[in-house]
Amino acid sequence: MRLGHTKTLMETADFQVLTGAPVPLPNPAGLHARPAAMFAAMAKKYQSAIHLRRGADSANAKSVVSIMGLGTQMGELLQVRAQGCDAEAAVTSLTRLLRNGCGEEPTPQVTPSIVHPGEVFPANNGCTKSPHDFGGVCAAPGLAVGVIVQFRKARIEIHEVGGSPALERLQLHAAWDQARDQIAMLQSDAGSAVQTKILDAHLELLQDPGLVDCAMQAIALGKSAAWAWQSAYIASADRLESLVGPANTVLRERGNDLRDVGHRVLSLLTGTAQTSTELPENAIVVAQELTPSDTASFDRSKLIGFCTTSGGATSHVAILAKSFGIPAVCGIEPGALDLPSGTLVVLDGDQATLHSQPSSAEISLARERLLQQLAHHTQQLAAAQTTATTQDGHRVEVVANVRNAQEAQEGIANGAEGVGLLRSEFLFDNRDAPPGEDEQAQAYAAVADALGPQRCLVVRTLDVGGDKPLAYLPLPPEENPFLGMRGVRVSLEHPALFRTQLRAILRATGRARLHIMFPMVATLEELRAAKGLLQEEQVRLGFAPIPVGLMIEVPSAAVLAAQFAREADFFSIGTNDLTQYTLAMDRGHPQLAKKADGLHPAVLKMIALTCEGAQRHGKWVGVCGSLASDPLAVPVLVGLGVTELSVSVPSIPSIKALVRRISTQECRQLALEVIEMGTASQVRERLTVFAKTKEE
Repeated sequence: MRLGHTKTLMETADFQVLTGAPVPLPNPAGLHARPAAMFAAMAKKYQSAIHLRRGADSANAKSVVSIMGLGTQMGELLQVRAQGCDAEAAVTSLTRLLRNGCGEEPTPQVTPSIVHPGEVFPANNGCTKSPHDFGGVCAAPGLAVGVIVQFRKARIEIHEVGGSPALERLQLHAAWDQARDQIAMLQSDAGSAVQTKILDAHLELLQDPGLVDCAMQAIALGKSAAWAWQSAYIASADRLESLVGPANTVLRERGNDLRDVGHRVLSLLTGTAQTSTELPENAIVVAQELTPSDTASFDRSKLIGFCTTSGGATSHVAILAKSFGIPAVCGIEPGALDLPSGTLVVLDGDQATLHSQPSSAEISLARERLLQQLAHHTQQLAAAQTTATTQDGHRVEVVANVRNAQEAQEGIANGAEGVGLLRSEFLFDNRDAPPGEDEQAQAYAAVADALGPQRCLVVRTLDVGGDKPLAYLPLPPEENPFLGMRGVRVSLEHPALFRTQLRAILRATGRARLHIMFPMVATLEELRAAKGLLQEEQVRLGFAPIPVGLMIEVPSAAVLAAQFAREADFFSIGTNDLTQYTLAMDRGHPQLAKKADGLHPAVLKMIALTCEGAQRHGKWVGVCGSLASDPLAVPVLVGLGVTELSVSVPSIPSIKALVRRISTQECRQLALEVIEMGTASQVRERLTVFAKTKEE
């Protein structure tokens, strides 16, 4: 028996009842759809009956709906209880998954406002406003001038009494299969990774055992498949939406996802065509609610914004709007539903308002703002293909953080000079077994081919473990996963997996200027061990050596940068982790995260140490963390000696434009000034003043 488990009944080799140690839930929004789906998917791998317990409350651990129905909150103590032949393995893996946030990287959340259908939204800030203005909650920022398209779902008529239970069950299973195919097709056309993850949760809801059991019980009582299914999903959605308290706003939003999945199956059962809306140019969709499926079905070339009377800032539709780059307002006043389709409006996501009947002057002003924004972006994009050289002739390489070949292509189109961080772990996520060598090699080669032989490609080896679990990679439970098996330590612990990845990466040699870097290196012994395995695979495959670097993410690596630089070809600073380890502040902690500032003088001194150590041995230093994409931070990074900035794809044109407006001399002076300050707020104040002098 492993430490922390409690055996509660007589056991035999084939029968165990085991309860895991209490785990304080780390997820800021509780177990909402995505972490609940991951937890349920893991639980289904075991034969045992498994329940998730919170005090006297219990949920079927294999049911997403049941888990979400607990209405869990961050910090609550949860336990995994399993009964069956593999109970111990189930409790061990699920307790670890729970402790690690079920695949969700904790981030501080602002309690969102949320408006349910029928509620009236008060005038913004209590101020008097025009009767033609409709207020709501900002779901996605931005400005749009377009025409209203009212979206309504078709009503579905169903009959309560069914035919033979066997026939009704067959019909329901057929509808589930069709719905699964439709969602899979939407996934293949998904415009973003965010959309793909949402649809993953929809697939999990579709086969939720709680919903299935509820529907089958009703069919056994003589109900039709449509009536039984509708009753099951509506009851579950109502239960989620009835949860009270600000901590449950995300779970209430998930009721909308459940209705989305339920409506899809119901439409198939009744032969009702799902609503299809032809959008005109510059369409702003207004609806009582919009499901992710609705949003995915719209022509994105014509959709420029949307409003819903339900939902809030945490809804999946709000997340999709941000990924699409369009403004959205949720919880809009119900009067917006009465606006005729074709009405010219101004949608301001930043102010969370929809303005109907705008005057010609107001339209002109809005369009002028849009033109200014577009011209500014166009100007930056037009110059994005030229190098980022400071005013005094210092070259700064601006490259992209990407996950795949498509993002690499988008990066090149936005002016990226290469890829400074290929996050290889995305090949390993959301699957039951690790990718093989050929699959990995094809993915790395595709990214390299997108770049070409003249551009740099830096592949980071698998960065998982601890806070980023993989379902198929057994790791021991840890009290503090951030200080445990992470990054290169996991790879060294699983050398066969590591060697497979190294061989796959090496097969991209010659297609781009290939580099390899190892994550979370803390000691020289770790670097040497990883390099040793790489060299063995290079010799075995007959490849020449390639540049090898490491991520600077822990203070020990920064302090020993000069020693590491003797044995590494380059450094890439992961400022997110470096910040949390330097300040001893978990970047996902709800109280401390806002204080975990990468512009803290202590963090900047770690960056300075790294650059100084690298320069002693003629090695270059990049930054691939969030500071590289922060315009406020770029001048001080350049001043500290950083020569490569690996940034998010949309940020590339603006970061290159910023580099061209500064000089290394003034940046060095600025860096010397701010690293001697005592607080992050002082640094930010000084950098803000500097930034104003460099505005375009």
